[in-house]
Amino acid sequence: MANSDISVLLIDDHQVVRDGLRSSLLHEGFNVIGEAASKSEAFAQIAHKDPHVIIVDLNLPDGSGLEVIAWARSVSPTIGIVVLTLNDDDANLLASLQAGASAYVLKSDPVKEVVSAVLHSYESPNSFSAKGLKAAISRKENGFGLTARELEILALLPKGRMSSQIADELFISEATVKTHLSSIYRKLSVSNRSAAVALSIKQGLISQI
Repeated sequence: MANSDISVLLIDDHQVVRDGLRSSLLHEGFNVIGEAASKSEAFAQIAHKDPHVIIVDLNLPDGSGLEVIAWARSVSPTIGIVVLTLNDDDANLLASLQAGASAYVLKSDPVKEVVSAVLHSYESPNSFSAKGLKAAISRKENGFGLTARELEILALLPKGRMSSQIADELFISEATVKTHLSSIYRKLSVSNRSAAVALSIKQGLISQI
């Protein structure tokens, strides 16, 4: 099987991303048969062109790429589905797995990772390939490995507490609070407080205030 035998459809709302993908995939010999910039365009292109593999972003202007994944998988058990996204977090990775994706790749990853994902998706469309999958599942199963103190601090974040206020409330130093916050962000695979709160509410670790 040559790469030229594999037809690929690109789904991303940014033209520059689609242009870069097209150039890279054509260089690797793949047959890029079309593009879509929205969920509705994706549905039409998939139905009309019947690609072997789709590469889809999760953030589309008229919906979620997860909806594209679920629909594509429902109409074709053999289509390869590669998620290419900026979203480096457990929630989106696991949601992509559940929706029926074949692979999950970050836009910051090297082109060779995208190529490998396309090949994997073509050859094994119903298996899921993603770096960090095992760790993400482990964190999901055990509450992300957060300690009791970290969960206590996490529960205070939606209330708008500053680090100094959390420190006073828990009778610990502000430096200790910041150390715990760094650990929380690392375990949740997020980079800031608002992302930690959003993910924690979504995962049921804390309740929304």
